[in-house]
Amino acid sequence: MNLSTSFLREAIRLADENITQQGGGPFGAVVVKDGRVVARAVNTVTTGNDPTAHAEVNAIRAACRTLHTFDLSGCTIYCSCEPCPMCLAAIYWARIGEIYYAGTRTDAGDAGFDDSFIYDELAKPLADRAIPIVRRLADEGAEPLRRWQETADKTNY
Repeated sequence: MNLSTSFLREAIRLADENITQQGGGPFGAVVVKDGRVVARAVNTVTTGNDPTAHAEVNAIRAACRTLHTFDLSGCTIYCSCEPCPMCLAAIYWARIGEIYYAGTRTDAGDAGFDDSFIYDELAKPLADRAIPIVRRLADEGAEPLRRWQETADKTNY
């Protein structure tokens, strides 16, 4: 058995265990660097009252703590299910190099975790989205970004 299959099975095992322990949704994730697991996590949305506490996000947070970095370049994430749009964005922001997953977004939707409406919303112009997105204080809002550009001793990410 190759390592990617082993790590993916671990993510699935975590998801299944999370159901048994009523820890949250049926999702698990494992972050690996150089063939070694640096983080394991499950979905804790309901137990932590945190809608962002998906397994992938929790695994990214744990991996960053373990590796003392916000840049997970060189890491791979193994997910029990295809990452949702939020998790996918977090994976990109963390600079994780590869994603392996088992269940699909369709499987998740069939189980009651349908995120197709988010994909649909992202494809729409801002004015046509279900949640109003209104811009105000454009100049004031741009000022911190201008200041950031001028800051010499910043940590880019």
